[in-house]
Amino acid sequence: MTKLVILDRDGVINQDSDHYVRSAEEWIPIPGSIEAIAQLTKAGYQIAIATNQSGIARGYFSLQVLEAMHEKMLTLVKAQGGHINGIYFCPHGPEDHCHCRKPDTGLIEQVLQEFNGTPEHVWVVGDSLRDLQAGAKCGCKVALVLTGKGLKTQAKLSESPDELPVTMDVPVFNNLQNFVEALVSEGI
Repeated sequence: MTKLVILDRDGVINQDSDHYVRSAEEWIPIPGSIEAIAQLTKAGYQIAIATNQSGIARGYFSLQVLEAMHEKMLTLVKAQGGHINGIYFCPHGPEDHCHCRKPDTGLIEQVLQEFNGTPEHVWVVGDSLRDLQAGAKCGCKVALVLTGKGLKTQAKLSESPDELPVTMDVPVFNNLQNFVEALVSEGI
């Protein structure tokens, strides 16, 4: 069975911005996130990133700039002894009504298919409701981190728990590092 974790990017791995992360210089890892990815790699997990990047459709940055951000992330992870097995992104804006933009399931489905992942054994980790919705709609386990938009998402889930497509308890972690420690040591 494939050991697979699907991570959102902005707000989970790197600092998020309401004005969009628009350059490799603005792409700043959240403390401990790069080491957490390396820890997942060393524990035998494959790691995929599934991220909405509507800044491309909005003209805030180019595909080349996005690739530079991802190259920076990959280099930092590799320097810690980790590996990201795939990066999947939606370049569309909300008005495009595409199938790949979370909370729709296209990105998660693509990852599951390419990695031969069994949804009920795959974790999707995010900081926003749309991350959790996309993962849950695909039958994956979902976890919320409180970095990025996580605190707002936690408040929204407490007010409206029916926002997820199925009734589920969503484990909450302070950050990606705390999630990885629980997954690796406790086998959540």
